Amino acid sequence: MKVIFLKDVKGKGKKGEIKNVADGYAHNFLIKQGLAVEANNAAVASLDAQKKKQDKEAAQELAEAKELKETIEKITVQLVAKSGEGGRLFGSITTKQIADELQKAHKIKLDKRKMELNDPIRSLGVTNVPVKLHTEVTAMLKVHVKEQN
Repeated sequence: MKVIFLKDVKGKGKKGEIKNVADGYAHNFLIKQGLAVEANNAAVASLDAQKKKQDKEAAQELAEAKELKETIEKITVQLVAKSGEGGRLFGSITTKQIADELQKAHKIKLDKRKMELNDPIRSLGVTNVPVKLHTEVTAMLKVHVKEQN
């Protein structure tokens, strides 16, 4: 019997797959538990429509991420911090501070976890911070740290 999996079933199939399984297994376990439905014409058409919708949404997300990348790469985030001799900061600039300033100054809301800053910024000057906007799109955000007077 052909079934369409609604959820991942270990050792049998992943969500959205169409597979041939034993009739008893399909009727007594998969369909009863809500893990699969019988693969008739209506169910297959519904699955195809769902896949097309997901593809369209994924393409739209990618386009939005590319657009945001262009915007982010044009701006520079200005931060002010106290520093000592040689341009070393008292403390450090974290991704949370960068995200907050980006929200305040440029009205762009970004999650601080998307910024891939291995170590906090501990010196004055301009630093490029990679921002992961999508699995395929990474932008470089310029962060300029100035000395507080």
